[in-house]
Amino acid sequence: MSSAIGANIKRLREERGWSQARLAREVCRLAGVNGEPIGRQEISRYETGKRTPREWLPLIAQALGVTVADLKASEKPVEPPLPTLADYLPDGDPLAPLRIRSGRRIGMGSVYDLQQRVHGLRLADDVIAGGDLIRPALRELRSAVKLYREGSHTADVGRELLRQIGELAQIAGWIASDAGQHAEAERIYRLGISAARQAEDHTLAGNLAGSLAYQYSNTGRETEGVTLAHAALTDAGSEAPPKARALYLDRVAWAHTKAGEAQPAMRALGEASEALADDSAGTESPAYLYWVDAGELRVMESRCYTELHRPLRAVPLLRDVLKDYDTTHTRELALYLSWLAVALADANEPEEAAAVAERVIAISADVASERTAERIRVMLCRLEDFPNVPEVASLLAEHKAA
Repeated sequence: MSSAIGANIKRLREERGWSQARLAREVCRLAGVNGEPIGRQEISRYETGKRTPREWLPLIAQALGVTVADLKASEKPVEPPLPTLADYLPDGDPLAPLRIRSGRRIGMGSVYDLQQRVHGLRLADDVIAGGDLIRPALRELRSAVKLYREGSHTADVGRELLRQIGELAQIAGWIASDAGQHAEAERIYRLGISAARQAEDHTLAGNLAGSLAYQYSNTGRETEGVTLAHAALTDAGSEAPPKARALYLDRVAWAHTKAGEAQPAMRALGEASEALADDSAGTESPAYLYWVDAGELRVMESRCYTELHRPLRAVPLLRDVLKDYDTTHTRELALYLSWLAVALADANEPEEAAAVAERVIAISADVASERTAERIRVMLCRLEDFPNVPEVASLLAEHKAA
């Protein structure tokens, strides 16, 4: 029972954006007592189940705007394990058409319907984290592969279906990576690369390879990240659409940054800006690259400067990007703020860094993203260099254990 009470107190407190100290103050105010007979440490003990509130429980419930019964309610059942690619696709080569196709005739109308669902999933990823999206993403991927394998279609329709499978694999791989399922994400990306190559869509294949390179760079495989990011850029060729080439170069810059190679990273960033500004290529950029723009390149530039410990360049760029950022994109907002917190710490501004870090933690509370969880760990570790700053000490005391 005490663990359920503690979990509910913590959840409700975080939903209000309150610190443990704030909740303690509210309880004391409602009790009408002087001083702080219940403080932050006591709230922490309640939340971890080390102690049961007992006589304070009605006041805690009142402060949180719920009933005592709400606080005593059992914790939510454990979520079933996240699915894997093998749960959804047939054994062997999932892109091998069946010898005898017994399914219905597939036309371009079906391709268009699939295209709309893929785009809808991509838009959903803008506002919903990977842990909440991976199931519908893999269901869509299974449906698309089944349509290709079992349906009857012309060569042109088959090529378009493969292209949509490739696009779907790119967003599904991104979602799996965000959910922390890196091995599954790699399998999904490789499925997509195969589909894109069979469709002879080199731009899409480059996008998928670049996405996998980005994951490599972020998961301790920096050398592989550099190699694959360059391969994606080279294979797409100089005739790749402007946004695609800019994105490939952005990923090259990030790969070199994570490898600690500042000069090639800066060079790639400059080339990415030039590629985006080049409208002479004569090739329209794919619709799925709608999000690649000058603002996104500034974000990558600021992240590179942060990783390379150049806060005087990173901080102004991040502040400029964040001042008008769409707050409905919670995960991205939290990620970008996390780099600002680290850059501020590097700039010897620990008080402001702690305030930004507190905001990151608050807005990430209900975001099922391993990316944000990892960035929170990075922020808190960086702030450990300032243990004597009161704002930092308070933040670490409240959140470091979690």
